[in-house]
Amino acid sequence: MKRIAHAVVAGAIFGLGLAVSGMTSPGKVLNFLDVAGDWDPSLALVMGAALAVATPGFAWLRRRGCTLDGGALPAPPGTRIDRRLLIGSALFGIGWGIAGYCPGPALANLAHGGADAIVFVVAMLAGSQLARFALPAERRSGR
Repeated sequence: MKRIAHAVVAGAIFGLGLAVSGMTSPGKVLNFLDVAGDWDPSLALVMGAALAVATPGFAWLRRRGCTLDGGALPAPPGTRIDRRLLIGSALFGIGWGIAGYCPGPALANLAHGGADAIVFVVAMLAGSQLARFALPAERRSGR
């Protein structure tokens, strides 16, 4: 139960940060990607601020050796760059560039009930299920 409470608090802080920074707006993302037009560098500043906060936090957890609730730290993700990673990254970037959404802001925008957010989330869930059924379990886990 404690672990779920920590996850809810972390998710709420993340969502609040997205809302305060204006990053739930697809227009902000699309303007960041429009370097030849109405370019808006605020997304880069938000990402930089997130790294400035997260990097010391991860270093502190690594030195601590356990999670906040005393559990074991998860194993680091694989570091192998393969075709599957490159294709997945390209698909994520293409979807982000077309819609202006990535998963966090899309879920936050569901509260507004906008059709674009609903369509994006449904497509995202369908795509994740397609990948789940298309790949054997050992390939999904990166082994």
